[in-house]
Formats: sequence, C-alpha cells, structure tokens
Amino acid sequence: MKTLAADTALIFGRYARQTFSSKFQMLFGVLMPLLYLLFFGPLLTGLPLGSSGSSWQVLVPGLLLQLGVFGAGFAGFSVLIEKNWGVVERMRVTPVSRLALLLGRVLRDTALFVLQAVLLVLAALAMGLRAPLAGILIGFGFVALLTVSLAALSYAFALRVSTPQEFGPAVNALTVPAMLLSGLMLPMTLAPGWLDVLSHFLPVRYLVDAMRDAYVGEYATARMLYGVLVAVGFAVCAVTVGTRVFRRAGA
Repeated sequence: MKTLAADTALIFGRYARQTFSSKFQMLFGVLMPLLYLLFFGPLLTGLPLGSSGSSWQVLVPGLLLQLGVFGAGFAGFSVLIEKNWGVVERMRVTPVSRLALLLGRVLRDTALFVLQAVLLVLAALAMGLRAPLAGILIGFGFVALLTVSLAALSYAFALRVSTPQEFGPAVNALTVPAMLLSGLMLPMTLAPGWLDVLSHFLPVRYLVDAMRDAYVGEYATARMLYGVLVAVGFAVCAVTVGTRVFRRAGA
C-alpha cells in the first residue's frame, strides 16, 4: 500500500507540475462553461424550470459537471500522444505500479477540474448564485468523482486506439449525447416522457439531480442517495476497467 501511494504521488507530481505550470491550460478548460454562465444563464432568469431553486441553482451544477464530461472525457489525448512518442513504453520497464500509472494521471485531472469548478462557482456567485456552502462542497465532490470515472475510461480507450482521428470523434460521439440527455443545461423534467426515461440510463443524470438538490439545501433525498451511489459505483468500475487495460497494454 505504501508503495502504491508513493508511486501514485510520483506520477501525480510529474503531471501536476506540467499542468499547473501552464496558467493557460488551467484557465482554458473553464472557458466554455464560463461562456454558458455569462451568455446563457441570464436567459433563464424568471423562467419556470420545473424544479426548486433559482435558475442559477439549476444551471451551475450542470455546468460544473460539464467540466468533467468534456474535460475528463478527452483526457486520454495525453496518453495517446505519449504512446506515440514512446513515453508509455519507457514507463513500462519501470517498477512503478500499473494502478499508480492510472491513478496519478486521474488525480491530476481531478485536482485540475475541481480547481476550475471553484473558479466557475466564484464567477456564478458574482452573477447572483446563492447556494449553501455544504451544497457547494458536495458539488465539488461530485465533480471529482465524475472526473475520476471519465478520465480513467478515457485513458483506457486511448490505449486501445492508434490515432487522434479515431479517439476524438469517438469520444465526441459519446460526450455530446451525454450532455444533451443528462439534463446538464436544463432539467429533464421539462422533456417529453420518453426522453426523460431514456436519460435515466446515463449515470450523469443521477449526479445532476443530486447536485441540484444539494444547491438548494436538500440533502436527505432519494435523488441525493441515488447520485452518491451511482457516482461512487461508476468511479470504482471505471478505475477497475482502466487498471486492467493499463496492465494488458503493458503500460
């Protein structure tokens, strides 16, 4: 266990130094959700959105999870580049744990996207968001768990493909429907019945509903319970799959 922790810290430090040394990379990922916040959020003010809380308490949780869906979904690009440059092959001959090779990268992504989520929440507070501190902190937890899940799967998929031309369109084909069907932008209670039912097959839907409950101070709800169970279960399954792929791929 100590070896795993040390190896994970080593890999995390390596990639964290690369990431956090670039302020552009840190801020660019939050740009799209910030634009939605600035230009889309005011359009929702006063509209009957079919859920409790203000329009900001509906929109901001979705934008926070959008960071994880798109950012972590495309995280595998870095492994794809390293694989083509021979970096992954060189890591293969080291005694570093294969699980640590995955966890170090995933934890770097988690730290990055939680930091971006903090920046987005600060901007939302300036624009009129009012939410309990406990709810905001719970939201950061959901962002972290979603990032762990999707980053692990993204890295695993990147090891299975050979070129960015294969990776990019495939990930985009999954992330865009996930954004549209999970209710990130608007509650799925506004959708037709068949679309609402279809959205329940996506794990992100449960995280969105739970976060919106948290942002209005409702913690002991069925949606919160389902959100926590799905988020934790999804993360465990994704890390398990990612670790197996790393081992089989000789990473």
